[in-house]
Amino acid sequence: MQNKVLSLLAALTVLLTGCMNLGTPYEGDVHLITIRAVFPEGYELHAGAGVTITGLSNSSAYTAALGTDNKVSFNVANGLYSISIQGRNGNHLFNGRLDKVVVSGEDVTVDVNLFHSIAGKMVIKELYCGGCPKLPEEGTYQSDQYVIVHNNDSNTAYLDGLCLGTLSPYNSNTANPWIDALGNLPDFAPVIQAIWRIGGTGTSFPLEPGADAVICLRGAIDHAAQYPLSVNLNQPGYFVCYNPVYFPNPTYHPAPGDKITEDHYLEVVIKTGQANAYTLSINSPTLILFRPEDGTDIHDFVAQPDHLVQVPGSAIDRVVTIPLDWIIDGVEVFNGSSSNNRKRLHSKIDAGSVSLSETFKGRTLMRLTNAQATQEMGFEVLMDTNNSTLDFYEREEQSLHK
Repeated sequence: MQNKVLSLLAALTVLLTGCMNLGTPYEGDVHLITIRAVFPEGYELHAGAGVTITGLSNSSAYTAALGTDNKVSFNVANGLYSISIQGRNGNHLFNGRLDKVVVSGEDVTVDVNLFHSIAGKMVIKELYCGGCPKLPEEGTYQSDQYVIVHNNDSNTAYLDGLCLGTLSPYNSNTANPWIDALGNLPDFAPVIQAIWRIGGTGTSFPLEPGADAVICLRGAIDHAAQYPLSVNLNQPGYFVCYNPVYFPNPTYHPAPGDKITEDHYLEVVIKTGQANAYTLSINSPTLILFRPEDGTDIHDFVAQPDHLVQVPGSAIDRVVTIPLDWIIDGVEVFNGSSSNNRKRLHSKIDAGSVSLSETFKGRTLMRLTNAQATQEMGFEVLMDTNNSTLDFYEREEQSLHK
């Protein structure tokens, strides 16, 4: 493969290059940890990619830049660390992550494999999954989940054929049966429960540059009419995951409101779970948007037995093995109340995570705006580094709350 030398323009704020002393976040001797970035075959970067090392015991994060030899060193005390690397040149993204790196009694050298991807034209702008209080009534409410898709490109995008799904396992702080003995995730995304798909003829649902599309993951009704801290999802143009044959539970999937047209009901391509309502974790889901490539029909794909596999250790749960190259965007959500979170989404798609601190507070997860790009392009451009630690933040209330 022809070597492509990409001169990286620093897209990240870095504190310094070379060797950095982190102080003493842990008790014990200080040792040198040297991190070497291993770029994909056919690509090289000459310095500038940001490296973040985080102490897992106290979550202190320190950042430096790779040197011209694609290495960086830190002086750290004995402890357990997480390492992430992010670089960008134009639409070319490079991300890598290494968890649970041990420094104990001696210097350490580690390699971090980086994955190449292209910044997405369509991205997840907001994921609201955690529910809200029923005030003025007592109790909590979670039938109002939604995701907003944003066109981050200067050309019109089309939602026709766009698929979405959540990954196994449902929650970030449970055992992940897909991680191998070396700590690696598989080269596919294990979509559990169901695959939903937007219909259309190919150009039925255009999304202009900077425009948004709301997909109601549960009821497309005016939830705020009864619960003022919720949202009104009965709005013209909104899409909804609604199929009473596969998911007949009316608490989570009531009949859509009068402003939702039937062509905006998403199709269930396949249901693999047993639940009577579509299950999306309220505290730590992983959600992906994807579309088949090379003329593949998603219905033909899921009909092939080798694309539908059993969850390891489960007698009933199955997943669809979606190729990573099909994924347009994805976000990894960690449980903010847990210290035992595990990655489910491959670093090629999301090298980081965003935490939801509390459920049933109306809080939501939002993608940051890229202010400079927005000014240059003349429409809203969102951050897209394929690292949700950098791209997302937790907002106090839903963006659709009125």
